[in-house]
Amino acid sequence: MAWSWTDIFQHPLWAFSTVILGLVVRAQRKGSWDPRACKVDLTGKTAIVTGANTGIGKFIALDLARRGARVILACRSPERGQRALEEIRARSGNANVHLRLLDTSSLRSVREFARRVLQEEKQLHILVNNAGASGLPRGITEDGLEVSFATNHLGPFLLTNLLLDLMKSSAPARIVNVSSANHWRGKVDFSHFRGENLTYTMDSVYNHTKLHNILCTNELAHRLQGTGVTANSLHPGVVMTEVMRHYNVVVRLIFNLIGFFFFKSSEEGAVSSIYCAVSEDVEGVTGKYFDSDCSLRQPAPLARDPALARKDWEVCERLTGLSSQRVRSSL
Repeated sequence: MAWSWTDIFQHPLWAFSTVILGLVVRAQRKGSWDPRACKVDLTGKTAIVTGANTGIGKFIALDLARRGARVILACRSPERGQRALEEIRARSGNANVHLRLLDTSSLRSVREFARRVLQEEKQLHILVNNAGASGLPRGITEDGLEVSFATNHLGPFLLTNLLLDLMKSSAPARIVNVSSANHWRGKVDFSHFRGENLTYTMDSVYNHTKLHNILCTNELAHRLQGTGVTANSLHPGVVMTEVMRHYNVVVRLIFNLIGFFFFKSSEEGAVSSIYCAVSEDVEGVTGKYFDSDCSLRQPAPLARDPALARKDWEVCERLTGLSSQRVRSSL
């Protein structure tokens, strides 16, 4: 009897081998560092996690809560934030978890959030800038900023700077900025901040913002030398999260089908952020970039340019009003 190559897919061995291969591939997604094996206790410490209502952010916050920290969930949606709050409290057994509203695309929202934190909190030991989105439609915010750059970079940049004095007084403290390996495909053009000269194809704008994340993290680490506050950036891996929610249904379907076997879950994707936030291995380490397996890596050449990092920082200060604020405070 003649066989057709299509008969292979109908054979029971094909289905069995496919399942086995899938399980092997899924097992390889996990890195060598296991948060559950890390016994660092955070009782008496305070942490803020942005974008903590879903995905990576929720699992970062859950881990910190399990370690006994006072955790502030910085979320845009009150409804989704409240659900995350109740889930994290229940799963961690830690009632010292609190919700505060924050929309990183709005400088006004960032300032209001920071003002409340400075009023209510006496210390801050961990800040995880996790909130971000890819594939956002073209738009300009009320501050005149391109919406993806405001959400992914300028909002977190302003937030970090507004909380720096509190973190310095709480040292040792850690700032963790979630970037992406996509920064390798990013470019630096400061007109992008105002929505100029941008091409909105797939994740191109997202890639630019992730490059800026690393540049400003490195400059921040340089400025914080001797303060006891460290700043590092990381790649969480290709993760099955809602970061793709702004893409069309076909792109999301393909992403999810491939992702089931090859991409990290949100819990797995949170590991490198948790590592940078709590691991004793990272104590005193600053201005570095970690990959999704918690290993030190060299970022793209552009991300390692100190002169470009200084320029980037100065532009971001002007755009967020920090430079004029410092001039007024010195008068």
